Amino acid sequence: MSSPVLEVSALTKHYGGVHALDGVSFSIARGELLALIGPNGAGKSTCFNIVNGQIRPDSGRVRLAGRDITGLAPRHIARLGVGRTFQVATVFASMTVLENVQMALIAARGQVFGLWTAARHRGHGDALALLEQTGLAAFAARPAATLAYGDVKRLELAMALAGDPALLLMDEPTAGMSSDERQAMIALVRQLTRARGLAVLFTEHAMDVVFGHADRVVVLARGRLIADGSVEAVRDDPAVRAVYLGGASITLSQTP
Repeated sequence: MSSPVLEVSALTKHYGGVHALDGVSFSIARGELLALIGPNGAGKSTCFNIVNGQIRPDSGRVRLAGRDITGLAPRHIARLGVGRTFQVATVFASMTVLENVQMALIAARGQVFGLWTAARHRGHGDALALLEQTGLAAFAARPAATLAYGDVKRLELAMALAGDPALLLMDEPTAGMSSDERQAMIALVRQLTRARGLAVLFTEHAMDVVFGHADRVVVLARGRLIADGSVEAVRDDPAVRAVYLGGASITLSQTP
């Protein structure tokens, strides 16, 4: 069995008397899509931001492919092979879809150019390949400002993949989408996870996305990990139903 891409060990973070995280541990393997869920205030964002380097834990460690990255700055963590998308997608609206991905490639490769005209042909083929993988090749020449919201999220994904990450962090990847858009987006992420051998950690409030597509689910409540297992095990866990979902009144059906 290969070593985990990401190992989170006994993470603890306190804000005064509030235990945002209390000894949380889990790992993610190559090719695995792991959902991190929990009610508001469970500690998801704190955990996510510690992994990304935006917050330093009070104790505990974060390791990427065996390397301790605890407390490193986000830019250093990105260079070591961590990509990220955000709940509210941000792209360069005035640039074309292709140019957005080219800029992401230039940044990932540490290339610096004084003028965009000197850089616009850099990474053209690689940018087109990423657009092909994310279903946006037909929109390459369009200004990003003209894209539908679901396509903006796909563009952000293509940009996050520009650094060829080993680990991809996705904060609410389907937020603001319709049901059909949600399913298409997470199916694309799952496909890329397998094809590229990514490890993906994502937070999500839409249970149809979580229980229809995740390989494994980690559940937090009040800063503590209360469940870590397969979709089926977590879906049927009484503690998850009681603490996170408010009992049996919510049906956790798996999307076909």
